[in-house]
Amino acid sequence: MPTQPVFEMVIRGGRVVLPEATVALDIGILNGRISAIGPDLAPGVQEVSANGRIVLPGGVDTHCHMDQQPWEGKSTADDFNTGTLSALCGGTTTVVPFAMQMRGQSLRAIVEDYHERARPKAHIDYGIHLIVGDPSPQVLRDEVPTLIEEGCSSIKIYLTYDGLRLDDYEVLNVLDLARSQGAMVMVHAENDACIRWLTEKFVASRKTQLRYHEKAHSPIGDREATHRAISLSELIETPILISHVAAAGAVEEIRRAKARGLPIYAETCPQYLFLSAEDIDTHDLSGAKCVCTPPPRDKSNQPEIWRGVLDGTLDIVTSDHSPWNYADKISEGPDTPFNRIPNGIPGIETRLPLMFSAGVNGGRMSLQKFAELTATGPAKLFGLYPQKGVIAVGSDADLVIWDTERELVIQNELLHHATDYTPYEGQALRGWPSVTISRGEVVYADGKVFSKQGRGQFIVRSRPFVPQQAPSSTLAS
Repeated sequence: MPTQPVFEMVIRGGRVVLPEATVALDIGILNGRISAIGPDLAPGVQEVSANGRIVLPGGVDTHCHMDQQPWEGKSTADDFNTGTLSALCGGTTTVVPFAMQMRGQSLRAIVEDYHERARPKAHIDYGIHLIVGDPSPQVLRDEVPTLIEEGCSSIKIYLTYDGLRLDDYEVLNVLDLARSQGAMVMVHAENDACIRWLTEKFVASRKTQLRYHEKAHSPIGDREATHRAISLSELIETPILISHVAAAGAVEEIRRAKARGLPIYAETCPQYLFLSAEDIDTHDLSGAKCVCTPPPRDKSNQPEIWRGVLDGTLDIVTSDHSPWNYADKISEGPDTPFNRIPNGIPGIETRLPLMFSAGVNGGRMSLQKFAELTATGPAKLFGLYPQKGVIAVGSDADLVIWDTERELVIQNELLHHATDYTPYEGQALRGWPSVTISRGEVVYADGKVFSKQGRGQFIVRSRPFVPQQAPSSTLAS
């Protein structure tokens, strides 16, 4: 008699990227989870061939913006439908975007609104970061702790931007709360006074061309703000993550902190490895397609960002997907000044292929390093591991089969976001996801989408750190 299926799905014949090695194994899936990993597994109701291909954990993107509450009357291009669809087509199976509270708003109300935006539209699983732009005593006492308890176990704060920036006193209050709750704090580390002062000087001198965006966001300001955030973290004795590290000076500050044993983590993004200030400095306004903050730096800066990625100074690589249509970027016409261009670029679908092509196929990193940077590391830092980010028995069956030899040139028409451009147009790649599996369901295969809106689930994330009371070296004495 024929053997009865044991699994709902078996991924068969691939080379599976485990934390310790890459091995030719099968993966058996039951109830949306990995139930067995081994050679020659029993049959599955559904058999998926991975012959000649690599099987990696689904990507985890813990820094992306989609359907975010409007800012200055404008909204980014992607909602949870197009944003998560674009993510899964690029090999990402979990995202953690932001519920953004600004001055005078209730964080609880913002989060509830964000749940309503996500629930009917998300194709893949998602968490929610808390952006705290108004850390009033009421918000810190009554709202943030309960939201962390409900699974939003990370807080983002800004050292710049009107309506969002916190002063050092407010930062200390947020860090103190995070310490007592075991939450991760992400810091957008740019020096606001430097940006405002330089911008005012350039605009007053009629230096409003695109090149002055990078000059107004001086790398010196990145370095100072990074050092300040680290210092405040050290005072409170609680971990932080420096977001979207762009400047070599900031990398060096983080490297020094880690050498002293401080619990400082950091991320960077593809725009700082593949774009540069030269891409912004164009004769027309097409360079606006690469405007984000912090901005890409001079090409000579890129090797130091790669060095930080490869030596472990920068722990993870995320997209900071923040998509604007080009018309919204240059809404004031051909003379739109640099300081009126919305900051942010799309990149959620191209994050993994860019890093695989240049990192793995480019000989810079192993498959294990790639998985750690893009899936396992983000899952660990943000309370998703081991449910997400790893191929292990008991973990969610979030898996991606890679065609490591597929060659293509990035074109916006090939991507699935709702943005009318990609800053990586024309970039040649080798390696692309061929099959994406989310909780045991094939949602993308060979260019065809099989997912539907609303199948994604909100993930209640654990607290990344053990909650602690007052810092011992400061208040306890």
